[in-house]
Amino acid sequence: MSSIPPDRPSQRRFPTTRWSRVVAATGSGAPQGRENLEALCEAYWYPLYAYARRRGHSPEQAQDLTQDFFAYVLEKDLLARADPHRGRFRSFLLGVYTHYLANRHDYEHALKRGGGRSALSIDATTAEGRYDRDLVLNLTPERIFDRSWALTLLGRVLDELRREYEDSGREAVFETLSVNLTEGPQAESYAAIGRRLGVSEGSARVAVHRLRRRYAHLLRCEIAATVEDSEEIEDEIRALFAALQA
Repeated sequence: MSSIPPDRPSQRRFPTTRWSRVVAATGSGAPQGRENLEALCEAYWYPLYAYARRRGHSPEQAQDLTQDFFAYVLEKDLLARADPHRGRFRSFLLGVYTHYLANRHDYEHALKRGGGRSALSIDATTAEGRYDRDLVLNLTPERIFDRSWALTLLGRVLDELRREYEDSGREAVFETLSVNLTEGPQAESYAAIGRRLGVSEGSARVAVHRLRRRYAHLLRCEIAATVEDSEEIEDEIRALFAALQA
């Protein structure tokens, strides 16, 4: 009888460093700290783009504002002066961005004087497609930011989980099991999954359990990168899933 091999976690680097350490490294001028911070910001540009759009800015304006904001933050090392103990990274980032939008004229001139560069590339077509889907929910700018942040984070976790299965040559297994990642209407019976994988119903149940357990671990790792205290992880998980309840 066929069996599903046990999980072998990927060696691919996952962003588990809490952002306070990244901030400290950035302030000291360490290249690795700056690279980590740039990656952290680039991973979550869309929530800020959606926030600007919901505040009434055009697609072109939202794209420019988001790009210029990250360029300004990174060029001026603003996050090096942040205090992670005062809140989560997403809350801090939104606060700084809101202030930036209110004072963008001064910031834009400062950026030009500093010879700013583009900190990240934004796919405008993809961004607008996502925003059009979000717009039908008629959320406030703050709610659309939180919801976009949650979806972006969960998407990153799912992509990492998929890569782990692909790295171990189990891409087809992942595609079969992933429909049961959450208990929803699209979920299949364990017997049906077992037939598709050529394993027993019991083996299929174990495989789904492993998938969910690994997903939960990766989710906690991803969230740990954006909070200072490990005790905040569970609160952040609850907050992110609450943000999806539109």
